[in-house]
Amino acid sequence: MTKKRVVITGLGAVTPIGVTVMDFWQALLSGKNGVAPITLFDPAKFDTKFAAEVKDFNPDNYFDKKAVKRLDRFSQFAIASAVQAIEDTESNLENLNKERCGVVFGSGIGGLETLQNEHWKYFQDKNPGVLSPFFIPMMIADLAAGQISIRFGFKGPNYATTSACATSSHAISDAFMLIQRGSADLMICGGSEASITEMGVGGFNAMRAISTWNDRYLEASRPFDKDRNGFVMGEGAGTLILEEMDHAIARGAKIYAELAGIGLTADAYHITAPAPGGEGATRSMRISIEDAGLTITDIDHINAHGTSTPHNDVNETKAIKTVFGDHAYKLVVNSTKSMTGHLLGAAGVIEAIATILSLKNNLIPPTINLDNPDPECDLNYSAKTVTKKEIRAAINNTFGFGGHNASLLFTKFRE
Repeated sequence: MTKKRVVITGLGAVTPIGVTVMDFWQALLSGKNGVAPITLFDPAKFDTKFAAEVKDFNPDNYFDKKAVKRLDRFSQFAIASAVQAIEDTESNLENLNKERCGVVFGSGIGGLETLQNEHWKYFQDKNPGVLSPFFIPMMIADLAAGQISIRFGFKGPNYATTSACATSSHAISDAFMLIQRGSADLMICGGSEASITEMGVGGFNAMRAISTWNDRYLEASRPFDKDRNGFVMGEGAGTLILEEMDHAIARGAKIYAELAGIGLTADAYHITAPAPGGEGATRSMRISIEDAGLTITDIDHINAHGTSTPHNDVNETKAIKTVFGDHAYKLVVNSTKSMTGHLLGAAGVIEAIATILSLKNNLIPPTINLDNPDPECDLNYSAKTVTKKEIRAAINNTFGFGGHNASLLFTKFRE
């Protein structure tokens, strides 16, 4: 069976460095740093007192006041990014067969703020009567996908993915496969996260996963640097509109790029640490290249998982060198997380958007804060500067706790 081709026709983003796609892209090119002291709660007693919060987001631009009160912050971000992406497709929704339009939209954690707040309410009074009737619908991770389908009346496949930091890349992969096999013509896909809460920051502090550079927070997210000491928590959401190629062409859609291949693997090794040498990442990249029908020399750019953690950056670099051999040194690799922090379940889609725009514009944003490269991280990471380069194909890597690996391969669109 000939696989159907899948293209990207719409983008939406709510991030710590911009709450629209254009603002996000311009911020990436300018090396904007989204990290600042935490304002969403009082972090005085926490080991980490900074994060990459979403600023300048006004939910009133997307919802009435009643709806705002009934949506967790992660769902607000999700729906807002989906609205942007649908608007970006310039499609008349009434002309779409909505039974062939669907939503796969994930969250690594879901409504953590709602869970925390309702927990406190109950244990203050020990009275279940104080719990909100919207507690469960606000908290559970699948409700972002459900709310998006309700918003647009899409009646095709509709569900959520949850695979830690690989969540939204798995959502994109599932949407891709649904279109390829003919189950849908158009899919909204992506991910959202809003876990900068007491429980979120406290939990990651307890496992010593996030940076504690409170006196140097602007420098704390420093992928591939020898002084890195943990990731920086971020929040936000991103949406891609994936569409079957002939369907997109028939309606005259603008096409950003083609999603040509995916690679999905498991480390089967450890709950938080990557497999030695990036073995799982190696296989996911190789599978994505094979799936796209390309060779290693066709790849020009990798948007790395690049978390700024001691284990990830070295192992991802080793994986890239294992896959690409000498060609690894001709690639330009970068880490969007140096500016946005780590958006957890939304990381994959936000970085996919950056990859798509790099491909479209032949511009690779910098990896900021890369002052002293780790000797084991010896590739071209576009350190502190925008790299101009003709890009034919690019890979976006995301890897999650639990050993989940996803590599998405995008190419310039050609009929």
